[in-house]
Amino acid sequence: MRKKFKDSILTCHFPNHDIMSLSNSTSMAGTIKIEIIGMKDSECCPFPCDENRTCGLSDCYPTGKLTAAFDAMAVALRKEYGDRVDIKLTLLDDVVPDYVKKIIETDFPPLPIVLVNGKLTRIGRIALDRIKKEIEREL
Repeated sequence: MRKKFKDSILTCHFPNHDIMSLSNSTSMAGTIKIEIIGMKDSECCPFPCDENRTCGLSDCYPTGKLTAAFDAMAVALRKEYGDRVDIKLTLLDDVVPDYVKKIIETDFPPLPIVLVNGKLTRIGRIALDRIKKEIEREL
């Protein structure tokens, strides 16, 4: 679904909803969309994955890989928020979607990119507590 808001196009995916409507922050059902954007074999953050992890995740330790951290984050967020979150991983290895190109060209964010309801955050890593704070702001 595409909607135009103030000269920007947002592409949104809300599974299991017949009404595909987007407001400035949430869908009609109150679903928060979390999108993690990065490379398949990249690390989940710029910090080492060791016993002093500040990310709040342990299921992915000691891989330090984005895909493993995404899976661990998705389990933790589903456990806490259930169907109120829609979690998506977008890998850039083969194709960079146009909306991601636009974000990179205008904002130069670090990878992984974390979007909440299509809005760029400055998290720049998979960090459970920081992503939860962004979710709480949207709820």
